[in-house]
Amino acid sequence: MNIRQNQEQLEKEYLSEFATLSSDSEGRVFPEEQCDIRTVFQRDRDRIIHSKSFRRLKDKTQVFLTPEGDHYRTRLTHTLEVSQTARTIAKALRLNEDLTEAIALGHDLGHTPFGHAGERALNDVSPNGFKHNVQSVRTVDKLEKNGQGLNLTMEVRDGILNHQTSAHPKTLEGQVVRLADKLAYIHHDVDDAIRAGILTEDDIPAGITDIIGHTCNKRLDCFIHDIITASTGKDEIKMSDTIGGAMMDMRSFMFERVYTNPVAKAEEGKAEALVKTLYFYYLDHTEMLPRYLLELLYKGEEVEQIVCDHISSMTDRYATAMYEEIFVPKTWHG
Repeated sequence: MNIRQNQEQLEKEYLSEFATLSSDSEGRVFPEEQCDIRTVFQRDRDRIIHSKSFRRLKDKTQVFLTPEGDHYRTRLTHTLEVSQTARTIAKALRLNEDLTEAIALGHDLGHTPFGHAGERALNDVSPNGFKHNVQSVRTVDKLEKNGQGLNLTMEVRDGILNHQTSAHPKTLEGQVVRLADKLAYIHHDVDDAIRAGILTEDDIPAGITDIIGHTCNKRLDCFIHDIITASTGKDEIKMSDTIGGAMMDMRSFMFERVYTNPVAKAEEGKAEALVKTLYFYYLDHTEMLPRYLLELLYKGEEVEQIVCDHISSMTDRYATAMYEEIFVPKTWHG
């Protein structure tokens, strides 16, 4: 029995009856020989961490566009906080921590530059629309490794696709990530908004903070404990009505005071215009697309999708640089 098989046996002996066992995975789109050291979900986690799309998250907006400060969250630090929160919950519930981590690390790989402003822009101009969760699956299936894809397991792909509020992941590990994503951004977006001077702790209604806590850390701790308590011994990941209701009230408060705040979002109109301008430019200049995307185009993929692939893969900095290179006149040196 090799190391991987030993780990699979330990999962059977220790994990909850509701956990997803590595040995029971539905497999990959393209079958592969098993690793002798790592389980299938550990391999998926490693493939995601070593991917280019994961590294690019470090320069993609979370909430505040290009903030002047080293401590504001980016899409990468958001992803790491989701992973940490999700792993804590999964470990406490004796779920598969490796599967949970892989889903968490991959859930935003298809996100656009400039956060949801970029997503709105592509959704407005693309005839097929644009959703970052769908693009994240496309990224791991077709775009990574210059068009080869990462060939992840079905369970990880399902968790990535269904991490949004309205979705229903098949595994409890996917359900954990779906909730952890909300907890993470409510927690860290409040923290960043206070840092930016958009909010103070006293601005948050007492009807919310009296239930879930008067500091960011206490609120996150409250959410995590509530999920663990409400989900223990159940085949569903959920929150209690009281804490879950307070969390949704907090989310609504954040939409009102931060996510649609004219000060915090003052530059988003420019970001959306930039993304739309690049989209129409590349539609007319497909020769400027990377070779691996041109190969997908030659195989019959729709040009609108290919252009969305290219733009959504850009970081904030690269999108801005390409816009300047294409549309901003250069100084004449003579």
